Amino acid sequence: MTRSDRSHPLIAARHFVRDCEILRIEPWGDGHINDTWRLRLAGRTDGLLQRINTDVFRNPVLLMENIQRVAAHIRGVVEAAGQDPTRRVLTVMTAADGANLFRDAAGDYWRCYGFIAGVHSLNRAENPGQIESAARAFARFQKYLVDLPGPGLHETIPGFGDTRLRLTAFKTVTAADPVARAAAVQREIDFVFARETLAAGLMRLLENGDVPERIIHFDTKLNNVLLDDETGEGLCVIDLDTVMPGTLLYDFGDLVRSGAARCLEDETDVSRAGIDLDLFAALVRGFLQEARHILVPNEIENLVYGARHVTFTMGLRFLSDHIDGDRYYGIDRPGQNLDRCRTQFAMLADMEAKAKQMTEIIAAAL
Repeated sequence: MTRSDRSHPLIAARHFVRDCEILRIEPWGDGHINDTWRLRLAGRTDGLLQRINTDVFRNPVLLMENIQRVAAHIRGVVEAAGQDPTRRVLTVMTAADGANLFRDAAGDYWRCYGFIAGVHSLNRAENPGQIESAARAFARFQKYLVDLPGPGLHETIPGFGDTRLRLTAFKTVTAADPVARAAAVQREIDFVFARETLAAGLMRLLENGDVPERIIHFDTKLNNVLLDDETGEGLCVIDLDTVMPGTLLYDFGDLVRSGAARCLEDETDVSRAGIDLDLFAALVRGFLQEARHILVPNEIENLVYGARHVTFTMGLRFLSDHIDGDRYYGIDRPGQNLDRCRTQFAMLADMEAKAKQMTEIIAAAL
């Protein structure tokens, strides 16, 4: 389907907003997967409209079932604590037929959330306090979902957390080399094969029962927490598309590789990449203050390993997509996925060099 075949967002917006005038529709955010617009509404809270990428999320109905359940459960916890749920959890808006999805004539699926004002997000922490606040928010998210009633959540992207599958796919795409890019990235390919044992780590811990299965976010980038403009508190965890069963080590690891990085994910100067131990210490402090009591010993012992594993995984994914012709992650310029890959691999190498210091920082925070 070409862009010209797609419905204008106003068509979908009118299905979710029926009781007031839609003043403006503005492109919003810089997400890689879904298309997002802010709905400026007359006399009421704005909306956040999204067109779901069904190439990635093949079953939007099950996706929204997960999100609805998780958001409703967190809303109950927040309300019981006497806090404002409209600022601390996503509000799912319903279409004219009462559904949380609208499918247009072109076959695209749309959803809408209540817009949360007076907040901001960051692609990179500017100071340790910001990453500490974000880490607290993600840890609270884990606590909120410890007692989520059954049945289990749907697996919205099968095998999403299994890096063994990612490695197999990488080998396949590298062998096929569909756009003739593999030869130019042989150094990065060699980096992967030198560390391919990392691919099995977290799933093996889960399968052996060494760590518990939990409901996790699976995309704990810093910019998936909304921070209060006035206080800096981490209020709301957003982007719940990949909330599924997994290991908490993945969420912690993804937070470290994004939140404790010395540079942006797509930095072109790889010499700037690596882990900032001051940011890491603040992240650990915030995360453990909120989540320490729900962690089992094996989770604590493997936190650093989780950070290394996820950093390897994301570098592998970016490299795979670069070799495959940038089919999954959106890019704004040629080579952006390769730059993303290189920052991850440089950060992983830095983590390997600083593993003892990272372990000591965690021990000091317990």
